[in-house]
Amino acid sequence: MAPATGFGTGFGEPDAYDRRTRTAGALIRPRVAVAAACMVLGLGLTGGAVTGSWLTGEPGKPGAAGGFATAGAMWHSVPVDQLFPPTVDGRGAGPGGAARTWTRVAVAPDSGCAGAFDPLLREALAPVGCARLLRATYTDATQSYVTTVGLLFTKADAPAMTSLAARFENEGLARRTDLVPRPYAAKGTVAAAFGDGQRASWTVSVLTEAPVVVYAVSGWADGRAAGTPEPAADATRSGATTPAAQAGLGNEAQGLADRIERGLRQTVKTATEEPS
Repeated sequence: MAPATGFGTGFGEPDAYDRRTRTAGALIRPRVAVAAACMVLGLGLTGGAVTGSWLTGEPGKPGAAGGFATAGAMWHSVPVDQLFPPTVDGRGAGPGGAARTWTRVAVAPDSGCAGAFDPLLREALAPVGCARLLRATYTDATQSYVTTVGLLFTKADAPAMTSLAARFENEGLARRTDLVPRPYAAKGTVAAAFGDGQRASWTVSVLTEAPVVVYAVSGWADGRAAGTPEPAADATRSGATTPAAQAGLGNEAQGLADRIERGLRQTVKTATEEPS
């Protein structure tokens, strides 16, 4: 992999003022925000990946630039429960179209990107910078699996995000086992033992219509070592027989990432739509 231009200050910790603002203003919200998030889940977060434009306008047309900017500001303007709902409906997300339900067990304090990625992944992401990183960890209904999903809000403009997405696609960076995101393990939860050695499957999606990178990484909840992690795209392939594939851990990572991404897309669309 060609080296990046450098990590820069964008992958450090944020200043204290922004952290206090997020904690006071976004972690505690009226119940109506939670209800709105649940409604989004019930109406829009089923099925596979979303296709087509999800902002007010197509790229290059009126509305697209506004939607891009709106998405970039959502780390501090949207309630945590809307970005990472307490419960996520995964109908059709499991192996063979089985249903999944994920329950949030922990939300990481919003932060910079220092320590959140292995060095090579950090290097790959460095060209777009790190404005904020939001993460939450979920478990399935049986508490057999744990999955961390992250939203990396970058400092990049649309051309830079398009360039990064092309690089991930052309160089196969989303499938490299030395570019796996790190999990967020929270003490006192079912994910307490979810460390780097427990990473079993993962997915990374570089959005081009928003300055956001969406990722998820999954593993077993009992803390067992996973060995070499497997990309979710491989672990969900028909006929796959690896431990991660047979356990459905690729489905855990891909399904949860898809639904969190869908929620973000819907939130941006709602925020940028003109009143009727």
